[in-house]
Amino acid sequence: MKFPGFLKIFILAFILTAQSCVSKKEIVYFQGMDSATNQLNKNLNNNLLIQPNDLLTISVAAPEQVAAMPFNLPVVGMPQGNGLSGGLSVNGTQQLQTYRVNSQGDIHFPILGKIKVAGFSSEALSDSLQKKISEYVQDPIVNTRIVNFQVSVLGEVSNPGTFDVGDEKLSLPKALGFAGDLTIYGRRDNVLVMRERNGEKAHAYLDLTNPEVLNSPFYYLQQNDVVYVEPNGAQMQSASYNRNAGVYISIASVIISLAVLITN
Repeated sequence: MKFPGFLKIFILAFILTAQSCVSKKEIVYFQGMDSATNQLNKNLNNNLLIQPNDLLTISVAAPEQVAAMPFNLPVVGMPQGNGLSGGLSVNGTQQLQTYRVNSQGDIHFPILGKIKVAGFSSEALSDSLQKKISEYVQDPIVNTRIVNFQVSVLGEVSNPGTFDVGDEKLSLPKALGFAGDLTIYGRRDNVLVMRERNGEKAHAYLDLTNPEVLNSPFYYLQQNDVVYVEPNGAQMQSASYNRNAGVYISIASVIISLAVLITN
């Protein structure tokens, strides 16, 4: 049996439609980066700032360590769990106790008493404490770390979830990397970042295909940010269908193509 000419055209059109590709413009990140690089410098110093309810570890060292000991919380045995509620694991057996920032943005520090920490970066707080402690200890060294830095990545990514972050400078692409990157169904031009700071909520939609995204204050994430990747239009339209439909269509296309060849 031979297929009429119009039917052959219809079949070929069907095959091309079923196997059509997503355009480069929809999936490639940071398009036009070369021409925009000189303007992408405004957001490179976006540091993570300490907020109320954060957990901090602060360690003080000095050439005369005995003199620095009163400025350190006691080191305790490591309990079961992830360490965020009580401190940071040290050498797998002990942990540094943490300071919880209260709702006014303060902590109670040994010898120094109540000090304001909210709004400081870890580095700035270390510098401030170093100056205060130097009145009591010669050449102190202060290390501060935020230990409750977490972000959640949801939507059209390979491995959605909440992730603990060790690095205090986390970009949006790196967070998406933790989640296995966007699936082919995720919109790269409309990624939502939701943020809460000092009781106020804010959000922004970022276009990862545009290099100007590096200038956004939401490009570097803050603790407890939520990233949501929206499905593209085709994925939303096909939400009521089986995701394997594309496979079935491809198989049917191959069978029809073979039938056309055999009958000629």
